[in-house]
Amino acid sequence: MQMSREELSELMVDCAQNAITTTQEEFNLLLDGTEESLELVDEVILGWLARYRDQALEENAVFTLCNIYGAYVGEIFRHKIGGHWSYDASNPDAPYVILEYAGNTFAFAGICYQRLVNDSQISIKNYFDQAVANKMQ
Repeated sequence: MQMSREELSELMVDCAQNAITTTQEEFNLLLDGTEESLELVDEVILGWLARYRDQALEENAVFTLCNIYGAYVGEIFRHKIGGHWSYDASNPDAPYVILEYAGNTFAFAGICYQRLVNDSQISIKNYFDQAVANKMQ
C-alpha cells in the first residue's frame, strides 16, 4: 500500500517529534527545532553508540534512529526552505524516504546512517548547511 503525500508528511512530522521526545528522555537534551539544535543531533547520534553500543547497531535500532533523526533534520529544512517528503521504492529491498525540493533530493536519514554506522566524522549539521546553502543561491 502506497502512502499519500499528506500521510507521509504526517508520519515524518511524528517521527521528528519522536526524535525530540526520545532525546529528552534518554539524554536530557532539548531538540528545539532550530538549526542550532542540529549540533546536538550530531552529538546524540554518537551518544547512542556510547550508551548502547551493540543494541544501537542492531538493524531495527539503526533504522529507527536514522529515520527519526533524519525526519527531525528534514523538517527543519522543510520549514526553512520548503519541499515535500517522498517514498523511494525503486529498490524494493531497500526503500527509503527522501525530501524533495526544486528537483533535488536530500537523504537526511542516509546521512544519519553514515554518521552512526560508517564514519563518526561525518557531520549531519554540515550536510544540512550545505543543502541550505545550495538552495539559497
